Amino acid sequence: MNQQGVRWTSEQVLALAPDDASRRAGNKLSGPGPWSGAGCSGSGAVWGLCKGSGSRPYQTVVDTAGGPAYKCSCPSRKFPCKHALGLLLLWASDGAAVQDAAAPEWAEQWLEGRRQRAAGRDGKGGGRGGGKPADPEASRRRAERRAERITAGAGELEQRLADLLRSGLATAEQSGYGLWEETAARMVDAQAPGLAARVRELGAVPGSGAGWPVRLLEECALLHLLNVAWLGLDRLPDPLAAVVRSRVGLSSPAAGEPVRDRWLVLAQYDSADGKITTRRIWLHGRESGRTALLLSFGAPGRAPQLALPVGLTVQAVLTPYGGAGQLRAELTETAGAPVQDGGRPPGEPVTSAVEAYGRALRDDPWLESWPVTLRDVIPVPADEGWQLADADGELALPLAPDALSRPGLLRLAAVSGGRPVTVFGEAGHRGFSPLAVWPEGASETVPLI
Repeated sequence: MNQQGVRWTSEQVLALAPDDASRRAGNKLSGPGPWSGAGCSGSGAVWGLCKGSGSRPYQTVVDTAGGPAYKCSCPSRKFPCKHALGLLLLWASDGAAVQDAAAPEWAEQWLEGRRQRAAGRDGKGGGRGGGKPADPEASRRRAERRAERITAGAGELEQRLADLLRSGLATAEQSGYGLWEETAARMVDAQAPGLAARVRELGAVPGSGAGWPVRLLEECALLHLLNVAWLGLDRLPDPLAAVVRSRVGLSSPAAGEPVRDRWLVLAQYDSADGKITTRRIWLHGRESGRTALLLSFGAPGRAPQLALPVGLTVQAVLTPYGGAGQLRAELTETAGAPVQDGGRPPGEPVTSAVEAYGRALRDDPWLESWPVTLRDVIPVPADEGWQLADADGELALPLAPDALSRPGLLRLAAVSGGRPVTVFGEAGHRGFSPLAVWPEGASETVPLI
């Protein structure tokens, strides 16, 4: 069978939707009724004309091998739009309605443009031809000026934390969120967005429930540690210094050794802070055994463009970012459409997963969570929520509070049915957040988020 001709499942298509409204709208367009001229190719392209409210149908084309990527003549600012979702759902469920064919001219023009741009990126200069070379001296001066601003901001933040401890943590609840937002704005002025984000998180702790003073003290200690690390950056080993730079908000290019592999898409989910939407995509390298994280960002109200179908495998090249224990990478090249070829990441017992998280904290003390795959665990209810217990019942890992309110918890329990399963997720100081599960003896990925 032609691997590139493998069609996705409806669940994999719906996982690409930017929001619930898009999922509902896409489902309404998943039948053959509104579509004409639909077709697909072995190279991963899917296209069709969708009847809309106007006289001319919307031209929709998807390149499942390149990201995937979408093009639609509708005015929607969402990626993918409801027409792209509806077309992919039709392609996934109805082979008679979307058959192999030659792409029409309007679709082929867009697909050819993508191929040419990809060829340009592979050429000299990454396809940016015509640009002037960067001035190293000017870049160095800009970096020095920004470092000076961040140092001034870190010093001011240290004074703010000292004032808080001197006056007592109880005053944090009395002063309200405004003071924290003002301090965060000063960190933005200092060009330290990482510090600003952590300050905003501090502002949300007071009054957040029983035990908030302890949580506030813990977060203040971590922020103090980051400030001290920045102020003594020149004395840190290079890997830790790279972590500190990234934590205060200094971006760096993906400059590690590229890794070509068949990457299984483990999970994909979005989070928003009111200013930006962040998409996290977890991958597992079939040959390398590496776990990698792709990050994609979208402006307020717009979903990030990068999306990969959970449970499928993509042939790709990833370039890692620097830093101790860094898992983030950049998708620099793909080859062919994602395919379904089974398999799952090798799992480990609960004890090994906790040890892995501890080692990661040694490299990055500000780490929120660490990806782990638990083997032969059973979801069981506990006194204050749920936990994943080893099949022998001796050890268990509690689920994080945010996981208890997601519908994925019920799906996890249903897939298990009281039997051992393999679960991928993120282990953190508040517990384990399950993101995907594999039933005993099966290789099909079941997303949980």
